[in-house]
Amino acid sequence: MPYDPSAFPPFAVTVDLVVLTVRRHALCALAVRRGEPPFQGRWALPGGFVRADEDLAQAAARELAEETGLRAHDPAVPVQDNGAHLEQLATYGDPKRDPRMRVVSVAHLALAPDLPAPRAGGDASNARWAPVEELLQQSGYGRDGEPVAPLAFDHAQILADGVERARSKIEYSSLATAFCPPEFTVGELRRVYEAVWGVALDPRNFHRKVTGTPGFLVPTGGTTTRQGGRPAQLFRAGGATLLNPPMLRPEV
Repeated sequence: MPYDPSAFPPFAVTVDLVVLTVRRHALCALAVRRGEPPFQGRWALPGGFVRADEDLAQAAARELAEETGLRAHDPAVPVQDNGAHLEQLATYGDPKRDPRMRVVSVAHLALAPDLPAPRAGGDASNARWAPVEELLQQSGYGRDGEPVAPLAFDHAQILADGVERARSKIEYSSLATAFCPPEFTVGELRRVYEAVWGVALDPRNFHRKVTGTPGFLVPTGGTTTRQGGRPAQLFRAGGATLLNPPMLRPEV
């Protein structure tokens, strides 16, 4: 029989973004307050509908640029100014995840260095960086004293999956450098690992591991005193994408 598109129920496709950064030594995610129904007034992950003339990667890159001003970069090269690592995370298709209609979301994970205050766009009335632990709370109060409500839609699950993806990947890949500026110190990189993993790391052991892992870090020849104290050596991300040996996450 000939194919009949009307025989199948229509559905929409969206991209939702888990945008992670490290601010004040804490792993934070971008959240937007919804300005329209459904879930009006609730915090949610940024995202939007895929347009008819774009593929998923283009839609995710567009939403990232609109929400943060960042551009997605090739994950095979080090992060440059105004760039962010962007990768597809997972697909979410529960028939009841959106009360408006059947909506399938293809979530993406974005990682970037410490970012300025975000701006709200689209149907969002407000935007902020918030610690991931606060966004994943189901009740209680946040740091600003505001009552905590669960994230809209299934965004708590999407955020949790994105955080775990980041925590796992920095064990065996150089992805942690995506949270750093183009030139950084070993101490700054260590604080990224501590923020993402939520643990304290021994500075000497960390320095020995990261500087001894082939292709992980490359000295720039410069130093900085921006962290206070004696001048610290500056590094940039090396060419290695996989770490051997891996940076194993401590058991908590």
